[in-house]
Amino acid sequence: MLKDRIVGWILLWTLIFCAAVAVGSLTGCAARTVLVPEAAPVRVGPDVRARVYVRVAEEWVLSDNRVALQEGWYLVPPSYVEEN
Repeated sequence: MLKDRIVGWILLWTLIFCAAVAVGSLTGCAARTVLVPEAAPVRVGPDVRARVYVRVAEEWVLSDNRVALQEGWYLVPPSYVEEN
């Protein structure tokens, strides 16, 4: 009876510990997402590498490789660009 009680307490504390570690990991290490409104252009920060769309034969094509973007470049939503 005492052994069952000890095992129960060990399992309970193990579960509490695992839950605390999981919650701490999810809240402290998660990437932050910032939503930018359609009407707001943004500027590139330092050390940005990303896949970009390039215009090939009147069609936008996603690059196969990541491209280094220079800090300070502006990124604008499609509504800022007139299609020719």
